[in-house]
Amino acid sequence: MGTILLFFIPLLFSPLVFSGFLEYDQDVLLPQDWTHAGRVDPSEPLELTFALKQQNIDLLGETLSRVSDPDSAQYGKHLSLQEVASLVRPSELTQKVVQRWLQTHGVSNCRTVHTQDFLQCTMTAEVAEVLLPGSRFNRYIREGQSIVRSSAPYSVHDDVHQHLDFVGGLHRVPPREKYVNLKQTRSKAGVHLGVTPAILRARYNLTAADVGSAQNNSQAVAQFLEQYYHPADLAEFMNMFGRTFQHRSEVDRVVGTQGGGKAGLEASLDIEYIMSTGANISTWVFTNPGRHESQEPFLQWMVLLSNMTGLPWVHTISYGDDEDSLSAAYMMRINTEFMKAGVRGISLLFASGDSGAGCRHLGKDQNTFRPSFPASSPYVTTVGGTSFKNPFKVTYEVTHYISGGGFSNVFKMPDYQASAVEGYLKSVKVTLPPQSYFNTSGRAYPDIAALSDNYWVVSNRVPIPWVSGTSASTPVVGGMLSLINGQRLAKGLPALGFLNPRLYKHKGQGLFDVTEGCHLGCLDEQVQGKGFCAAPSWDPVTGWGTPNYPALLAALQSE
Repeated sequence: MGTILLFFIPLLFSPLVFSGFLEYDQDVLLPQDWTHAGRVDPSEPLELTFALKQQNIDLLGETLSRVSDPDSAQYGKHLSLQEVASLVRPSELTQKVVQRWLQTHGVSNCRTVHTQDFLQCTMTAEVAEVLLPGSRFNRYIREGQSIVRSSAPYSVHDDVHQHLDFVGGLHRVPPREKYVNLKQTRSKAGVHLGVTPAILRARYNLTAADVGSAQNNSQAVAQFLEQYYHPADLAEFMNMFGRTFQHRSEVDRVVGTQGGGKAGLEASLDIEYIMSTGANISTWVFTNPGRHESQEPFLQWMVLLSNMTGLPWVHTISYGDDEDSLSAAYMMRINTEFMKAGVRGISLLFASGDSGAGCRHLGKDQNTFRPSFPASSPYVTTVGGTSFKNPFKVTYEVTHYISGGGFSNVFKMPDYQASAVEGYLKSVKVTLPPQSYFNTSGRAYPDIAALSDNYWVVSNRVPIPWVSGTSASTPVVGGMLSLINGQRLAKGLPALGFLNPRLYKHKGQGLFDVTEGCHLGCLDEQVQGKGFCAAPSWDPVTGWGTPNYPALLAALQSE
């Protein structure tokens, strides 16, 4: 299966002479809900991640387009990790400059990855503050947890600046929860039996025969921020809800270290539903113990993907931050990491979030919608959420009011979706929010959707009802894509890889169109709590709609 390649590198170059400094992260987002606990001890060990400038990013993007476009002669001709490394590996000059810079400050405990575009180095806080002038490391505490972050912008020598995208482990503050939240709500009408694997299979037309059989197929979820699944919960869930179809009750591989303590509702949901929808398919869990005092756990996961020669074909992630809380350099580099995964044939699915269009207060009586990242990345498939029209029956679906969606303020609209988005904007022009609330030229999301309301989850051996969020819809879609990958692999076809170009060319083929309902927006006089509304074909609430599995399989299993 996968191999992790960690290289420890000697930093034995002669010193460089530097002439000045260039500053990163001018706008430092301090941890608002964390309590300042004072300066760290100078001898405190820190681990920082140095993202080295890569080569051939434009060529990487062109390659991704060719291998993901079903009309291209290169469709499905994915690259190996070695081929990706050969394409993007930093130049020898970049590697030498960065390594010499670290060596002059006595930093020698570093490891790199197969693609050689990340360095993870351990050093003391005292050394880090000298290495990165302006940085000032403090400890912050929240609910018994602690992190170490710099309360000020950092700079690097100008000779090094051109060789680094960013340094991770200084300013990024993990959100309180893995996405916005998982909600537990009772139906207004009273008792509700809730969504189970059987309900999902009935709605999306999965039969008992629709389970995995390919030996070379696998899928994965990623856990962050102290979210862990318990094997006993998975076994109990399958015993309760998996009796009508062939399935697995154990995860095949855990990458990372499972933390102790109680299971997380989020992690339980993710693993139980990808393994019941993508049933009988080998499943991995990428886990990040703790909150990484000096690291952003999401970045740790991305580094892992750059360092494993064999990976599952489908990854679902229920994680995100507000775009405006992140630096452009960080997001651009993460986008490159997504491209690297896509050219290898990996499908990355991200939850669209649980705050509708979101809302950012710019000042007195001035608001704008607030897009989320990585949901807004042009290089991932983003999954929105729906509800049953009749909560007591398997009926058609309408918008789930929490379903995240909108338009990026950072990334331009990719060509693959321009026609679909233009069609939406023209067809619903009268009911659109004021244009000052969103960027009509930005990457629009989500791309697809599934039920996200009133799920049953087993966590800490207790069956829990009424769990809702796009964190539920994402593994459901991921599981179905894994089933389709299995059918493709059995026919000798390549994995789906980056799905969006094909999804948009099919214009909703194989999907139930969702045309009713609106999601949340700003609570002000102009939009009065309403964001965007669903419409025929694509919309920024439910994307192209929800899966009709046999029709989607037929659309996606051809070459």
